[in-house]
Amino acid sequence: MLTLPDVEVTSQIYESANSLVYRAFSRSHDRAIVLKVLKENYPTPQELARYRTEYKITQSLNLTGCIKAYDLQQYQNTLVMFLEDFGGESLKIWMQQQKFTVEELLRIAIATAESLGQIHAANIIHKDINPSNIVFNPDTRQLKIIDFGISTQLTRENHTLKNPNILEGTLAYMSPEQTGRMNRSLDYRTDFYSLGATFYELLTHQLPFDTDDVLELVHSHLAKQPLSPSEVNPEIPQIISDIVMKLMAKNAEERYQSALGIKTDLEECLNQLLGNNIISVFPLACQDISDKFQIPQKLYGREREIATILTAFDRSSEQSAMFLIAGYSGIGKSAIVQELYKPITQKRGYFISGKFDQYQRNIPYSAVVSALRELVKQLLAESEVQLQEWRQKLLTALGINGQVIIDIIPELELIVGKQPAVPEVGLSESQNRFNLVFQNFITVFIKPEHPLTVFIDDLQWADGASIKLIELLMSGTTPGLFLIGAYRDNEVSPAHPLSLTIEEIIKNKVSVDRIFLSPLDLATVTQLISDALNCREERVTALAELVLLKTGGNPFFMNEFLKALYTEGLLQFEFTATRWEWDLGEIQGRGFTDNVVELMSSKIQQLPENTQETLKIAACIGNQFDVKTLASISQKSLRETADDLYAAVAENLVVLLGNMGDVELEIAGKLPSSQSLEYKFVHDRIQQAAYSLIADRDQPIVHRQIGQMLLQNTPSEQREDKIFDIVNQLNFATSLISDRSEKDELAEFNLIAGNKAKASVAFQPAFNYLQTGINLLGENCWLAQYNVSLQLHQEAAEAAYF
Repeated sequence: MLTLPDVEVTSQIYESANSLVYRAFSRSHDRAIVLKVLKENYPTPQELARYRTEYKITQSLNLTGCIKAYDLQQYQNTLVMFLEDFGGESLKIWMQQQKFTVEELLRIAIATAESLGQIHAANIIHKDINPSNIVFNPDTRQLKIIDFGISTQLTRENHTLKNPNILEGTLAYMSPEQTGRMNRSLDYRTDFYSLGATFYELLTHQLPFDTDDVLELVHSHLAKQPLSPSEVNPEIPQIISDIVMKLMAKNAEERYQSALGIKTDLEECLNQLLGNNIISVFPLACQDISDKFQIPQKLYGREREIATILTAFDRSSEQSAMFLIAGYSGIGKSAIVQELYKPITQKRGYFISGKFDQYQRNIPYSAVVSALRELVKQLLAESEVQLQEWRQKLLTALGINGQVIIDIIPELELIVGKQPAVPEVGLSESQNRFNLVFQNFITVFIKPEHPLTVFIDDLQWADGASIKLIELLMSGTTPGLFLIGAYRDNEVSPAHPLSLTIEEIIKNKVSVDRIFLSPLDLATVTQLISDALNCREERVTALAELVLLKTGGNPFFMNEFLKALYTEGLLQFEFTATRWEWDLGEIQGRGFTDNVVELMSSKIQQLPENTQETLKIAACIGNQFDVKTLASISQKSLRETADDLYAAVAENLVVLLGNMGDVELEIAGKLPSSQSLEYKFVHDRIQQAAYSLIADRDQPIVHRQIGQMLLQNTPSEQREDKIFDIVNQLNFATSLISDRSEKDELAEFNLIAGNKAKASVAFQPAFNYLQTGINLLGENCWLAQYNVSLQLHQEAAEAAYF
């Protein structure tokens, strides 16, 4: 039992996996309180961060439908939260103690919808609505929502696919999009799905999907329809059952769009019950009006392409296959790929992805390595028993050559442990060894019944070594590998190395399917805008024609253009007419640009100055970047850098790869060493727009500053690990370097980078580095820098030969 000054603890009222909850009395404030304390004597930094988030958000909400938070205090090695006690118990406890009548259930449901509406109006998404987090006092009929530990103040979050063991929230009630395995970002409507699952359990005394298997439960949320409540219990009125099933629609667009709409329909049910003692079926969602501007996230006009990729994925269980998606930037290539999340989950397969960077094209294997690092991170989230199984499989497959893979994927060492150095061999032997070890490594994860899907984006920017590695990947005969490549066809000619390699892969009798994504036509654009504005297609035809003219039917450009109209007040919701209004003449008069990069640049320029500067530096680092590197380059604290990025995350320009709670952990220096807090640009065009805000004459200066900061902040023993990052930045700025000693130093760095690339049999990038090093040498280099000059020329000749 807790012992606190001026507090009398009376009883324990709840115990969860993480916390203990007590009723108590505060003598100093003369009131009943609830104490919530973390269960473990030594909680993890993640648990402490979540507690602080819960307290901070709860305290900021002064709503009748939310519990009040009074204080957060240190207690021994943990934290204790002081909360309001209004005499209620959670619905989880009430369900165990009694069976509610239909009238009682309706009153509870109405009060819950009202509380949730208050939370959404305060721009909070709860993300963990379930019976344990809804507290009810039957005597006073007060109902309050609790536990804001994973809540967010962002209007939208992009959840990435991750191991289900580390998902935030309560999985039995979790929306499909919150699992990260659906081609959808997450907004306030995720809470409506969880609310539906909660009502389902209240009505039927069972969960919509009753399984202890984590992946099976995730797949059920994604793809299976539960029995309706009225099928489970025929006494439940059909219309109440229909309300619950609407709340639990797989797509957010098909759910209720407002808490008011839910509450209105529930009140109609209650009024009919009280007036007629029977509840008749009536049209749902007639008052479900939302003034939030939401562009539907379902894919329009891509039915044939989705069917093609799903068929090809099914075939990969019998024979490894390659699938190519061509189309302009922003046409929706990544969105098509994410449609595979459901079947991958059903087959318990792994999905990993990487992308080549438009400003960092010289890093060997960058996209493939990024994808495989993601795979290793997914393995590290497995249970200890499963991790041990993977460790044995990998050690068996790699033998004495484990260090070959660790050199390109350092995280692997966390699974297999320290590995012996590999013996020095000639370049041909080194290439053969690398090829063999890499194939053995990848084969560990390929099973026909649990396929491995690898998505490599922006192949038009791939280096020659990466393209050869992709050819090597597809040379294996083991079924169960599905490799997807996406590229901008306007940047890939028949003579491009990618085109030539695909021809070689086809010659090896590997199945290669291709689709080309074209811009959306007027009918599809009209349908999308009609759905977004919730009105007839005839009403939006002229607007759709204008949008098509401005954007060329490019989905990314179109979505950003529509958001710009809303932000500029040219699309407005009229409450009196309860519909969206716009003025075509006013839109045309604003002179919006026809260039997507210019549109994104203007959007970035509306952000705070600090955020703009941070995004410019981030764009120079790459499509994906970690906050520590960004902070050191910006010469700011982690807190300032994270705050600057928050404005960009809120505008959906960059996305955090992880949980918002990790930000506080990183700032406090408590994030595990195996993790780094990473962000990425939502789209290449956004990175390009941020980069374009740096004047052409200033770009080499910025790259030089970044390179020098990386060099200063990297200990000499870690320099080789970071050599590509450092050299790529400094090589952008060779025109600015006049000092001979600085040129000589950069020549040596290029020698190190060239040798490292060559050791990974990435000969084209190696040659590029070595050639740059040679160009940096002085006229009398054979006298002043004999050894470096000799090594650069020898290694460059060897790389050129290979």
